[in-house]
Amino acid sequence: MKLNAGIITEKLGETKKFYTENLNFGVTFENDFFILLHTPGHESEISFLLPEHPSQQPLFQQPFKGEGVYITIEVEDVDKLYEEIKNKGVPIKIELRDEPWGDRHFAIIDPNGVGIDIVKYTAK
Repeated sequence: MKLNAGIITEKLGETKKFYTENLNFGVTFENDFFILLHTPGHESEISFLLPEHPSQQPLFQQPFKGEGVYITIEVEDVDKLYEEIKNKGVPIKIELRDEPWGDRHFAIIDPNGVGIDIVKYTAK
């Protein structure tokens, strides 16, 4: 089984630019109403779809309202990525920190309002 989360948004171009330029995602597939992006090692994918597209059923037409969703990206070197993201001028919403349960992480927000928790897990 494989999971692919999807966000319905008008901001396809802005979203593609954000993920490819800031997080080094690649484009798996795109057309005029849909984009499928993959993580640098192709381990995971996330998709974005234009709202109200006639090719889609009503369930997949309503736009995301910009709150209540987050994704987690697990990385090997969270400190390095934090510096890279910060140097690109991406606003940091949660500064790099260590949690009592072992996570070292920081958070940013994509153009759609999706929170992105970037984390290095450490067993405690």
